[in-house]
Amino acid sequence: MEEKRKDSKRQKWLDGIGWVLYLGIIFLLTFLTIRYVGQRTRVVGESMENTLQDGDNLIVDKISYHLHDPERFDIIVFPYKYAADTYYIKRIIGLPGETVQITEAGDILINGEELVESYGKEVIREPGLAAEPILLEEGEYFVLGDNRNDSSDSRSPAVGKIQREDIIGKAWLRIYPFDSIGFIRHQ
Repeated sequence: MEEKRKDSKRQKWLDGIGWVLYLGIIFLLTFLTIRYVGQRTRVVGESMENTLQDGDNLIVDKISYHLHDPERFDIIVFPYKYAADTYYIKRIIGLPGETVQITEAGDILINGEELVESYGKEVIREPGLAAEPILLEEGEYFVLGDNRNDSSDSRSPAVGKIQREDIIGKAWLRIYPFDSIGFIRHQ
């Protein structure tokens, strides 16, 4: 009888250790996934309308750019350099080695050629820094919000050119609101 009680206590203790190990593994996997694979972010503001809406919850893919470089029209997430824990989400327009300019008529020029795209919600009224040609060096990107006249982006000195090492990842999946769940269209 005494032997059975000892075995029962030992089994409960082992079961407890098993649960602690199980929870530890779940915690570690969750941490590694959030740190290196993907993370949830929420869109605040209207700068990416009509593609993304204020309040959309997204999963950001943090792996892709370890395998290849960002591409034109990718929607990326990067930190805002003047506020801690503040991230911007914008669309890549200009790539390293290119010259970007926005004309008075609101046309986007890449290396002097008009960029054909349909993401902008309206004609650009204020070219900002891009009124003059901007040369993108190696590892630099020029980004715009899709709601071009209500977006703080590479046209603003507060944002400017985005450095490759500052890009956290690529918007991948909308998970909320539930009626809009789906993969994010980039190209």
